[in-house]
Amino acid sequence: MSAKPDRSPRIPLFSCGPCAKRPGWSPSVLGGAVLGRSHRSSPARARLQEVIERSRALLELPDDWRLGIVPGSDTGAFEMAMWSLLGARGIDVLAWESFGKGWVTDITTQLRLDDVRILEADYGTLPDLSRVDCDRDVVFTWNGTTSGVRVPDGSWIAEDRAGLTLCDATSAVLAQDIPWSRIDAATFSWQKVLGGEAAHGMLVLSPRAVERLESRTPTWPMPKLFRLVTKGRLNEGIFKGDTINTPSLLCVEDVLDALRWAEGIGGLTALRARADANLAAVDRWVGRSTWARFLASDPAIRSNTSICLRIAEERCAHLPAERQADLPRRMAELLDRERVAHDINSYRDAPPGLRLWGGATVETADMETVLPWLDWSFASLVDAR
Repeated sequence: MSAKPDRSPRIPLFSCGPCAKRPGWSPSVLGGAVLGRSHRSSPARARLQEVIERSRALLELPDDWRLGIVPGSDTGAFEMAMWSLLGARGIDVLAWESFGKGWVTDITTQLRLDDVRILEADYGTLPDLSRVDCDRDVVFTWNGTTSGVRVPDGSWIAEDRAGLTLCDATSAVLAQDIPWSRIDAATFSWQKVLGGEAAHGMLVLSPRAVERLESRTPTWPMPKLFRLVTKGRLNEGIFKGDTINTPSLLCVEDVLDALRWAEGIGGLTALRARADANLAAVDRWVGRSTWARFLASDPAIRSNTSICLRIAEERCAHLPAERQADLPRRMAELLDRERVAHDINSYRDAPPGLRLWGGATVETADMETVLPWLDWSFASLVDAR
């Protein structure tokens, strides 16, 4: 049986959301928060506008793309985009993991749109991207947080498309290359690559998306929290710090700290490099492992943020089927008790496995240190005699 490691990760936080705080974070960074004031007061609004401006610069958005803070984390932001933009033409919706399948449900069951093509794939794989028709609206996740599968690039999206592309990019933004010229609406949250707190979403809109908003009124009732248009025109205030509902100014102060940290280490290039280094560490380890495999077998579509692992069938074939299925959960619980890796069991709807967050706030040294613990937990539960 594998010996118990004698070193532990300095920060054993590998949750896929909310994710680990940036290195060196402490509650003292919240000391400048504008508390006890209206979020519409001048100092509070200035903080919100600063989040937008720093985020815009960090993302390297084109000058005429809008970026705003909206309610409900990434889920609320993406539902806002769908409720506001869809219905003008047919839709291709891609689903290869839990959240993509959720968007299928929203489109077909809640919005009840009927000209919908559903392009599906199993966990660990992608749909056939060559089948996507960009003269229709296209709805997809860039990076499947629950499957560890991302689209390889944006080459499959037509530059001269007639439809709009709506992209749930929450675990891709700031860690993967997003070609903004091929995206019309994108959403993300502070709690992923920035390690911020939950409940706040970010919405990116291209000029083509704004044109759709101002030229077409949806046929369904629009909840107040989803309303992007006032009297036929885009509500520009949303993109200048006038949020639709009340944000947490503690969370605002926290994400400002994360944004300043990101700027200080080298911006977008550095953030991507840190996530790539975490994936590379896991890749080297999997290459040596007798039992661990990536859920995404194709390296070209393998996520550098939500790193999803499975157990090789031949290494646990001697166990009863129910114990095989339960093994990753038991491994995760064992490592949690040892306080070396918290929250690494796979997503509840995903195949049994382990999931390590590799975004930029995770130190590669911690990722490298936790991997022998995975070996130890596997051996403790499978190879012990």
